[in-house]
Amino acid sequence: MIEKVIIMGAAGRDFHNFNVYFRNNPRYRVMGFTAAQIPDIEGRLYPPELCGKNYPEGIPIYAEEQLPGLIRDFQIDMAAFSYSDILHTDVMHKASIVMAGGADFILLGATYTMLRSIKPVVAVCAVRTGCGKSQTTRKICSIMKAWGKKVVAIRHPMPYGDLRDQIVQRFSSYEDFEKHKCTIEEREEYEPLVDQGIVVYAGIDYEKILRSAEKEADVIVWDGGNNDTPFYHPDVHIVIFDPHRPGHELLYYPGETNMIMADIAVINKVDSAEPSNVDIVRQNIKTHAPDADIVLAKSDVIVENSDKIKGKRVLIVEDGPTLTHGNMAYGAGTIAAKLYCAGEIVEPVKYAVGTIKKTYEKYPGVKSVLPAMGYSKTQVKDLEQTINNADCDLVLFATPIDLPKLLNIAKPTIRVKYEYKDHSKPSLETVLLKHMEKL
Repeated sequence: MIEKVIIMGAAGRDFHNFNVYFRNNPRYRVMGFTAAQIPDIEGRLYPPELCGKNYPEGIPIYAEEQLPGLIRDFQIDMAAFSYSDILHTDVMHKASIVMAGGADFILLGATYTMLRSIKPVVAVCAVRTGCGKSQTTRKICSIMKAWGKKVVAIRHPMPYGDLRDQIVQRFSSYEDFEKHKCTIEEREEYEPLVDQGIVVYAGIDYEKILRSAEKEADVIVWDGGNNDTPFYHPDVHIVIFDPHRPGHELLYYPGETNMIMADIAVINKVDSAEPSNVDIVRQNIKTHAPDADIVLAKSDVIVENSDKIKGKRVLIVEDGPTLTHGNMAYGAGTIAAKLYCAGEIVEPVKYAVGTIKKTYEKYPGVKSVLPAMGYSKTQVKDLEQTINNADCDLVLFATPIDLPKLLNIAKPTIRVKYEYKDHSKPSLETVLLKHMEKL
């Protein structure tokens, strides 16, 4: 008997799980995907070009809110949970809804969906969104380049547009960002690596992506998203921890899985976190991943013309996903504002319009900073208008890219950058070399 399946996702892990497990599996019939976390990604079709011979008409994508009705109407046998950075308790709340509807609820094993590469793979993952994966990935790429290795980065998927055009994407220039119609979130992840001279791959079909990347790489760096587990079997698994959220490494799915699997555990932001919180995280690593090497790191805040911040009323724009499903109330911009003695941090909520206003309604914990949301042209315009509406002297942009180049801002701006830096010995390079020498 064929089992009817719904895959619960957020335009990433869900598509990968379908491709590697469900697509050609005669035991199952996938009736649809549901979409959460990312705005306006439902209502699309997972196209026939990606579905294989068993789904000639493609597979519809619904909003997760429709899940109970879908289970009832399609007489679903099983829901496969396939997205990341969600409290363990919330996972089980969703499981309860599924089971109450009469369906089974499953989580696919982390290693079960990992593809094998013919090249060494270094995976950079985390226990939460916003721990500092991106700067760590950039640091690792720099280390590998200094060792004479040709590095190719493969980024966790962010396919929010026309899925037929996003099967395999390669980025090596700014023209590629325009060619692939990248959102702000995509550019934030790809652009800093391209600036380093690193080729970046992303897309939907990660088997095809891997085989393309292998042709031009000595080493592949998996650049993870949220706190998801790697799509590729890692030869070295690096996991980033955030002592500003101590204990979260035990509370979120699948971040705890990453912790348990870690070869190298990087405790980031130790320069700005309470020492007692660093100790909590360190002890949790020692308890649950006792074989992992621990590296202490900091996110160095870099600000040009920092003297212009003193005494000013500042509006702070921070990385969007870190604030929303990452549940962080602040980031590098707030740290810079306090470090350089801003006169006031202007709350942006009352100036928000359109989709940005809806973001604040959905994530009420985000109040004092503005998340750089830009999943669509409409949202980019709403972000731009919200910034221009704000009564402030200065805007601090603390996102991975130079956002003012993409927006029309009628106010003075300063960019806040942040980069990986070792806090103490052993260094990341020393520990990474130890693991690479075993390969």
